[in-house]
Amino acid sequence: MPVKPPAQDARPAAPPPRGPGAVLAAAARSVRGPLLGSLVLLAGHQAGEALVPVVVGVVVDRAVDGGAAGALLGCLALLAADFLFLSLCYRFGSRLSTRAREHSAHRLRVRLAGRLLAHDDAAGRDRLPGDLLTVTGSDTQVVGQFTSWLGMTTGNLVAVGLGAALLLRMSVPLGLLVPLGLLVLLGTPAVLLLMNRAGRPLERRGAAEQAAAARAAATAVDYVSGLRVLKGLRAERTALRHYEGVNRESLRATVSAARTEAVLDGAGTLLAGVLVAAVALVAGRLALGGDLGLGDLIACVGLCQFLLAPIQGLLELGPALARARASARRVAVLLDAPAPPPGTARLPEDVPVRGELTVRGLAHEALRGVDLRLAPGEHLGLVVPEPVAAAELLACLAGDLAPAHGTICLDGVPLTALDRAEARGAVLVAPHQAYLFDGTVLDNLRPDEGEAGEAATSADTEALHAAAATDLVDGLPHGTATRVGERGAFLSGGQRQRLSLARALRAAPPVLVLHDPTTAVDAVTQTRIARGIRTLRAGRTTLVLTSSPALLGACDRVAVLREGRVTASGPHTALLATDSFYGNVVSA
Repeated sequence: MPVKPPAQDARPAAPPPRGPGAVLAAAARSVRGPLLGSLVLLAGHQAGEALVPVVVGVVVDRAVDGGAAGALLGCLALLAADFLFLSLCYRFGSRLSTRAREHSAHRLRVRLAGRLLAHDDAAGRDRLPGDLLTVTGSDTQVVGQFTSWLGMTTGNLVAVGLGAALLLRMSVPLGLLVPLGLLVLLGTPAVLLLMNRAGRPLERRGAAEQAAAARAAATAVDYVSGLRVLKGLRAERTALRHYEGVNRESLRATVSAARTEAVLDGAGTLLAGVLVAAVALVAGRLALGGDLGLGDLIACVGLCQFLLAPIQGLLELGPALARARASARRVAVLLDAPAPPPGTARLPEDVPVRGELTVRGLAHEALRGVDLRLAPGEHLGLVVPEPVAAAELLACLAGDLAPAHGTICLDGVPLTALDRAEARGAVLVAPHQAYLFDGTVLDNLRPDEGEAGEAATSADTEALHAAAATDLVDGLPHGTATRVGERGAFLSGGQRQRLSLARALRAAPPVLVLHDPTTAVDAVTQTRIARGIRTLRAGRTTLVLTSSPALLGACDRVAVLREGRVTASGPHTALLATDSFYGNVVSA
């Protein structure tokens, strides 16, 4: 069969690897408008705060000196205007800062969701759901919080700079050896550098805390989703003990990180207080010596009190940045997951896919040289008693596992040579686990069409009938418009399985692979489903991994995969008569 080369621009070039710094920078750029607005307004708020003690000092000097009433009223009006200015700046600056934080976190979550839902699905492979939930939830929120810290940090820098400048202006005319403002300007960076170095252990412990929390969440999600199985096995106590152990590890990591953060916060508060107290002490000695007037002393002490909060805020930046970098690093791991190389071949667009599926020498851990051929339109049953071998074969057919040896070809083209999306569109593997989404029956039947609406088409009806799900829909309060709940929580196990099967049949791929699609239904329903699949899939290749006699009896041919190899093949009735191993497996 001729193979069409892929288009040169079929896939964009992979972006360069992203580290935590790049993730934080991208989060800030995604909300540059609100972020810049919050930077300006919060800086204006801090500037207004810094001017308050200065204006109060001027008012006191005018009052003590017996200045004109008009000038005094003017100073009071200026003070009122300053309060109005700083209040408005803080109100709207905080609003923009919150908007930037939430929007950046939301956009990062959307990017992660797009990466996880990509056809190559390399990002979410081998990651537990709880771990992914932690990264896309709490970690993205911490990264979004980073944008708020940018606005607050800018305001704090403006406050420290303006406060130092005002103190410098008051102390330079006095001829001090070390001006008050210079003491602030030199002391603040030194303390910041010290706190930044001290914050590195927090970054490491924060990463360990988030990883432990992810493991605890993953364990909880797995146990909740498998609660019925655990109860059936009477393993609730064992599961509880295991979860308690994982939760204790998370608690220890959280306490360790919190202890480090508390030490850093306390040290930052102490250093900020010492720095401001030193400035206030120098100013007090100058006032006692008569070098500073009453108004200047009030302004100086007020500035010292004012500077305490922004300096402390700057010192808190180290621990906050450590946590943001730890979360950004976990986000970057998902965003930077290597995508598989683009396909080197494409199925011809002008020729329909025939559906010839050939497996040659397929070998992995449990597979030991599987040779199997499905003719175009053939309905083949495959009995695989070993669960590991079945899982490996399904993973290879779905493209989730690269076999150690051997190939799988569709119409003569290796599946590994096709683009991932094209391969999955041609060969659909429907797993045994019924995954349903929180939507209506039609939303689950047609997930690729967005909101399916209320009107069922003939294709929907045919798929439901083939999966013996028509009576299921008829019994629902709103028919196909009934919501099924998260993971199909409003349906029984058999109903979920039939609806999941109907969705796979509704997709109508050239090759459909089904894995035990009728384990949760009774024998009569299995017979109906077997006839329905056979009728609906007539002329299209279908591979059914099952041990159900009803499904195997409806197949053109049945193959037996034993100890990693195909050991028998033939009609269902012939194998029952000649192969005792097959008979034991099917009748078990």
